[in-house]
Amino acid sequence: MSLQGSSLLRDTITMLLAGGQGERLHPLTKVRSKPAVSFGGKYRIIDFALSNCLNSELRRIYVLTQYKSDSLNQHLFEAWSIYNPELGEFIYSIPPQRKLNNDWYLGTANAIYQNINLFSTERKAKQVLILSGDHIYKMDYLKLLQYHINNEAHLSMACIEVPREEASRFGIVSVNSEYKVDSFIEKPKDPPRIPDNPDYSFVNMGIYVFDAVALREIFLEMENKHINSNDFGQDVIPYMIMTGRNIYA
Repeated sequence: MSLQGSSLLRDTITMLLAGGQGERLHPLTKVRSKPAVSFGGKYRIIDFALSNCLNSELRRIYVLTQYKSDSLNQHLFEAWSIYNPELGEFIYSIPPQRKLNNDWYLGTANAIYQNINLFSTERKAKQVLILSGDHIYKMDYLKLLQYHINNEAHLSMACIEVPREEASRFGIVSVNSEYKVDSFIEKPKDPPRIPDNPDYSFVNMGIYVFDAVALREIFLEMENKHINSNDFGQDVIPYMIMTGRNIYA
């Protein structure tokens, strides 16, 4: 690993959203959250994201829980007690604590905002990697982090290519020729094309790297302007585009 890569790892906090109720997976989620649903025998859905982190050498992880988290917490303790706190490594389960008000987590972005203290200074984090605990995929996050740094981005969004005829079912990211994001549209009738692959569109995967300072500033701006900031896709990303932040796909 390069020195740049080592620095990225030290300066990055991972926030893993693992509070989903998983109503569409009922009865599998009758007594557990969606990330805690078994997959392939002894494994759980959350293990995909956690394995990606481990293989990307990201070892500073907060798992944000909410609904029916007993099974998930037990799994984290039994299967993932592999980090060394003396080396600055950790994986902590963080339940809702109503730190800012009397609300539980109101959405993806609100869950991060309510735990803003976990990356409140540059000493704690320069980048914040935000993941979902109920996605099944394989990814090297270090490449995404390096891409983020190279572009001097406020936000980098992982996207996946889908045929345009299928894209109207998803949240679509429109980019210019340099892959800078200029709009984010939910389920468009005429999905924007990828400039160098016009038969396809970019779908937001819900995998984000934020500049930590920029993320704190955006949350505070939106709060001061009384703008809803509960969800990344519906609220925060459109606000960032509107205010001219550097966002790359």
